[in-house]
Amino acid sequence: MARMHIRRKGKSSSTRPFRTVAPNWVEMNADEIEDIIVKLAKKGESPSKIGIILRDNYGIPLARYFTKKKITKSLEDKGIKFDIPEDMMNLIKRAVKIHNHLQENKKDMISKRALQLTEAKIRRLVKYYISRGKLPEGWKYTISSAKLLVR
Repeated sequence: MARMHIRRKGKSSSTRPFRTVAPNWVEMNADEIEDIIVKLAKKGESPSKIGIILRDNYGIPLARYFTKKKITKSLEDKGIKFDIPEDMMNLIKRAVKIHNHLQENKKDMISKRALQLTEAKIRRLVKYYISRGKLPEGWKYTISSAKLLVR
């Protein structure tokens, strides 16, 4: 698949083996895994970071094998909900960094273009998440509100 904003093909990488059942080497059950997920979320970890911690520290390849739910769905069921989806928050952080860089380096046209592309991705995601009900109607992206969100 081609990249969105550059004229190159995508980067190939390894894929996770197809599996529908939990591996038998993991000795934890679904309740213990959900408790770990909630504990890590209360520490302030993002769902993707929680998945990495589960994989590296606890030897759990994928939480979905055990809980039958994704990590974000498990957190929502326990009452922990994020205001802004994680992928959009990462793009907002990137846009704020680029904007701060442009304040100091006004002639950096490559970064200016990168900011335009990043904000275009954010606007597309805003439209998508509003249609899915994850963001409230009328939610707008501005760089000033993004700076407040990142802090």
